[in-house]
Amino acid sequence: MILEAALLTIRKERQEEFERAMADARPLIAATPGFRGMELRPCLEDAGRYLLLVRWDRLEDHTEGFRGSDRYAGWKQRLHHFYDPFPVVEHFAEPVVAAPDPASS
Repeated sequence: MILEAALLTIRKERQEEFERAMADARPLIAATPGFRGMELRPCLEDAGRYLLLVRWDRLEDHTEGFRGSDRYAGWKQRLHHFYDPFPVVEHFAEPVVAAPDPASS
């Protein structure tokens, strides 16, 4: 599994609008083969920041499959105008160190 991570900075006055737009855009990415789930987490220290995490089977499912699709144009139209500055998107491999959640045992 590949984990895509992007730190998004949104103007504070547009947070609610952004969250609605992200919910509206979610089916576009979810329809992509290799998509395994996503999370959008608001930052506790900075109200205008979010962490977007997307799980993919393979890097190419995101970089070629989603970004090469017509659905990506719809994603861009709904979301890209909120970002200030435009985020860096990075992809991460399986963990090299991990610890289980003690509460789930």
